[in-house]
Amino acid sequence: MDGWLGAWTGGRRAVHLGNVADFNEQFFAPGMDAAQRARRLRQAHHYAGMASCYSPEPALVVLPGEVERAWIDWLARELEWGPVELYSGIAPERTLARALAERPALAARIAAGGLPVLPWGRTAAQGEGSALAAVRRYESKAAAHDLFTALAPAHPGIVVPRQERPGSARLAARRLTARAGRGLTTVLKSPHGVGGYGTAVVTPREVFAAGGGRALLRRLAGAELLPAGGDLLLEEYIDGGRADRLRDLTFDAVIGDDGRVHPVGVGEMAVDGTRYQGVTVGPGVVPPGAAATAERFGLAVGERLAAEGHRGWFDVDFVTDRERRLAPTEINLRLTGPAVAFVLRTRLDLVRGAGHLVRTVDALPLGARISQEALHDHLDRLRPHCARLGVTVLPLVPTAGYEPEPTVGLALAARGAEALDAGQALIGAGNHALGRMFEALR
Repeated sequence: MDGWLGAWTGGRRAVHLGNVADFNEQFFAPGMDAAQRARRLRQAHHYAGMASCYSPEPALVVLPGEVERAWIDWLARELEWGPVELYSGIAPERTLARALAERPALAARIAAGGLPVLPWGRTAAQGEGSALAAVRRYESKAAAHDLFTALAPAHPGIVVPRQERPGSARLAARRLTARAGRGLTTVLKSPHGVGGYGTAVVTPREVFAAGGGRALLRRLAGAELLPAGGDLLLEEYIDGGRADRLRDLTFDAVIGDDGRVHPVGVGEMAVDGTRYQGVTVGPGVVPPGAAATAERFGLAVGERLAAEGHRGWFDVDFVTDRERRLAPTEINLRLTGPAVAFVLRTRLDLVRGAGHLVRTVDALPLGARISQEALHDHLDRLRPHCARLGVTVLPLVPTAGYEPEPTVGLALAARGAEALDAGQALIGAGNHALGRMFEALR
């Protein structure tokens, strides 16, 4: 089998490991306290629900948190999967690698199947070596920036934001204040932030209202938006112009075992401030010119990553400027939320015919805190209404319904963007009505 799917699984069913927390943990800031680590672990375990869709057809799925079988059955019906073995709830308060080390029978079951084993991202549990070294190097937003700077001159349509590396929190605060004095908005980045954590956009007004750079950094650390006292990067803010213009793009690809780079696609991300919310992929989502520019540059990045030993999935994220040039912002050497959207689009095109658009929405607010069983019933009531709009509902993150701010993660599939918008609005309204109902019962 040619193309990215051949490089990813060889077209076979696969074992999916929801080790999101394991991957993230290797980049935690040293100053993070136990409570912060516990919150990050819990959030990562919720997101690990995405593991059900790492490849077009899983054979076995291992999840750290407890996920009811009904969710996998829902996906299996819609995506025409064969029987799927599910092992969930095995690591509710720790990483998946530690849990598997204490369950040798399950580890042996995974190894004995002879199927591709797909983790969210590479960690020491998969062994040290050049592949892990490449992950650890280029997950750094400083190293990624160096690579972007080296490659950009050969790529028209790419502009790399300027980046400063003060080397300490004290110097970062001083430089932030100085930049504010020149009227510059600044993107603050922790070198290893994940999913929007560790990144903040601050305007001159915000700096001065806080009482200067040092006070603002303390406030952001207190809100757990940035690490306390850690190394920070200061990056030029790229102004995209009008809010209705194409803004946040991602290019995804797979590096095969032979080192060849296989493009998967370009999608349009939904980003709230600096927080990734989801993505839309499929025909016509990204204009051809922007998609071609992103792909050319992303392939060049992939060739460099491959030369340094990386194998498997990666993406390059971009923002656009007023001239519609693409500014690369980071590399993710792992699976991503957009990866799941591309996988789902591929599966739906295979079993239902070509032409699908897929949108993932990682955290749709629920109106009330509810159990997985009640959430399943709620979405099942909305499902036929979405079907009448031509929208297929695919649950991805069903475990966050008891969080202080309860949410559900979904993928929506349709043949057009208007149908996706209508389906998302319908579910949002249904979730809001759910909240009103629970409020009335109190």
